[in-house]
Amino acid sequence: MQICGFEVGLEQPFFLISGPCSIEGDGLALETAQKLKEITVRLKIPFIYKSSFDKANRSSHNSRRGVGIEEGLRILERVKREIGVPVLTDVHEDTPMDEVASVVDVLQTPAFLCRQTNFIQSVARTGKPVNIKKGQFLAPWDMTNVVEKARAVGNQQIMVCERGYTFGYNNLVSDMRSLAIMRTTHCPVVFDATHSVQLPGGQGSVSGGERQHVPVLARAAVAVGIAGLFMESHPDPANAWSDGPNSWPLDKMEALLASLVELDQVVKAKPFIEQTL
Repeated sequence: MQICGFEVGLEQPFFLISGPCSIEGDGLALETAQKLKEITVRLKIPFIYKSSFDKANRSSHNSRRGVGIEEGLRILERVKREIGVPVLTDVHEDTPMDEVASVVDVLQTPAFLCRQTNFIQSVARTGKPVNIKKGQFLAPWDMTNVVEKARAVGNQQIMVCERGYTFGYNNLVSDMRSLAIMRTTHCPVVFDATHSVQLPGGQGSVSGGERQHVPVLARAAVAVGIAGLFMESHPDPANAWSDGPNSWPLDKMEALLASLVELDQVVKAKPFIEQTL
């Protein structure tokens, strides 16, 4: 499958989706996009910039949700034009899809909404590539039904994304078998290394996270074999508007990505044994 001008799949090097969770303004967006572009060009990683204009699934209604659609799309368009990278953003049930699709290159559906048929098909009808996040409550094999809903309206550019499964209160666990199981959807499989270490609602009115485990899970996912890696990054995670506790520091991105590129090359050098059984 080709997305944003590059081929994606198990036969290709992994691509990266990265950026701050929430759009916070022109300065942060341009700074992070430029830095991530420089890193990924050096490491020869296909790159899609990610940031959200609205975070509708916050723990508390008092939490910051973002800059809003008008300002958010203006900033994402500026990132595309000035930095020269494709952009991805989240959409929600009340999002004007055509308006967002006129600016962004890839649409992303939040995990909590993966079973909403009308929503999934509304997003897919834009004709844009769609990254569908697997719900924290959903078995990996059940993503087949979600993908079929999206493809039923004619969109074949569908990706499926693992971001952990609810395991008790305020905790997520990533089952690495799900990455192999979701390959049966015949969609590129993406692993979300930063939301997988999130502790939903873990700080009462906000979510917590265990950032130190991001490299652990990222290495494990690359070792399993993935098409893409999702990893939110921020230059100052402690003061990020959203998902600071589970965002990976921007100044540590290159070192981590370099090690993942080496691992990815080794893993994909030979056929996957489990696919021969």
